[in-house]
Amino acid sequence: MANGSDSIISLHHVTKRFKDGFVAVEDFNLDIKRGEFVTLLGPSGCGKTTTLRMIAGFDIPSEGEILLNGKDITKLPPYKRPVNTVFQHYALFPNLDVYDNVAFGLRMKRVPVKGKDIFGREVTKMKRLSNEEIDRRVARALEIVDMEELEDRDIASLSGGQQQRVAIARAIVNEPEVLLLDEPLSALDHKKRLDMQLELKEMHEKLGITFIYVTHDQEEALSMSNTIVVMKDGAIMQVGTPENIYNEPVNAYVADFIGESNIYNAIVSGKKEVRFLGAKWECVDDFPLNEKVDVVIRPEDVILDEPGKGTVEGKIVSSVFKGEDYCYVVKVGKSELECRDHTARPLGALVSARVTPETIQVMHKELTENDYRDVEISKEGKLLIGEDALACDLTVLLKGSHLDENDPSIIVDPKNGKRYSLSGAACSARFDFEAVSYSDDLSLEGPEARVLTSVWVGDHYQILARTEEEDDYIAVTPYQYAEGELVKVSVDPKKIKLRLRKGLDEYELRD
Repeated sequence: MANGSDSIISLHHVTKRFKDGFVAVEDFNLDIKRGEFVTLLGPSGCGKTTTLRMIAGFDIPSEGEILLNGKDITKLPPYKRPVNTVFQHYALFPNLDVYDNVAFGLRMKRVPVKGKDIFGREVTKMKRLSNEEIDRRVARALEIVDMEELEDRDIASLSGGQQQRVAIARAIVNEPEVLLLDEPLSALDHKKRLDMQLELKEMHEKLGITFIYVTHDQEEALSMSNTIVVMKDGAIMQVGTPENIYNEPVNAYVADFIGESNIYNAIVSGKKEVRFLGAKWECVDDFPLNEKVDVVIRPEDVILDEPGKGTVEGKIVSSVFKGEDYCYVVKVGKSELECRDHTARPLGALVSARVTPETIQVMHKELTENDYRDVEISKEGKLLIGEDALACDLTVLLKGSHLDENDPSIIVDPKNGKRYSLSGAACSARFDFEAVSYSDDLSLEGPEARVLTSVWVGDHYQILARTEEEDDYIAVTPYQYAEGELVKVSVDPKKIKLRLRKGLDEYELRD
């Protein structure tokens, strides 16, 4: 983040709370430098558009302040702010041609002009712009967006990309200090989006003003921005350059949201060494022994080779040609490893995989719940975590569904009769610490694990137990268990949250 003296826009402890109690943005702090291209990036509902609307003045913060050039504009109405917005749906006037759409705001605009009254005293009057000045500004704006030859065209006759350019021209013609863009490329097809990304970047360089851009598209953010602000649940996760965000994500959420990633639950098995995918890997980060961590590997950093030459071995189960290279999914045990490689390899081929230590990103794990990313559903309809099968409720994957009477791994949609076979389906699973309980009665069913750590937290213990396959279960309990003690683990099936790695339609049974 910029310091205050370099900033054109500053948000200090900004919170936006709506009447129904929903908090869209919470304690948001951000400084934006003059002339930057800043992108607010995150999934739907993360608060990025609300943040933009507060900068524009369309929404007023519930708490905190917004500064422009060091002056408080928190409650200043939109028309008094030197800020213009390009909306997702452009909001052009269909009854006006290109020129008149761009000139509309200028014709409404009044500017201060100094003169003298009849007594010779200096006075300031508000006057409309002259037609010559309007022509000059419109011509300049249309030139910047490469639309100067289409100024007489009707809006309805323009393509989506051309309408988008008109919307930008209308926004920049007033010469704002800050241009706000709320997902302006979302209505365009893929090729036009790519073209407009380059054009927007060129416009930013020509204009030299501050761009604040909202998108959920990682490619847009990486290709256009000077600075990316990754958001989640109304809060900032990370701020940095595209290179920094991509190469040094602060947590698994950022890594997963920025580009394709392989993310694994891992355990620190030695000095600068982590264990995941059933193997030990050298890394450059040093964490305490036995700490649970998240590990991120980018697909382009995976080196595929013949069996026996890598750290782990697996089978290619998916192959997609992307022009310059192939995107492979390699099944390693029960986990999947996404890779990019220039060599054509057939489906079913056995390969080995390795990475260099510096391309393994190791991050502290946020221990807020039990989180398993590489698990699957058994033919009995249970959740397989390592070698352990846990009872779970598959119907959470489709609201209103029920289990097939004859097959517990099949769910049925009663609305249309569609059936989905989830046997072998790869998924992720999460459940709270409170969903886990331990017992010293080893005759009970369930995973058997050894207590690794036990920490007293106020009024309860937080205990981590690890199985022989190195799968961890964390529980909170009022009861004390000694480190090294063997316990049986049980998990409340109703509290297990499941998410398929592929869309549900992939598992539909068709006659």
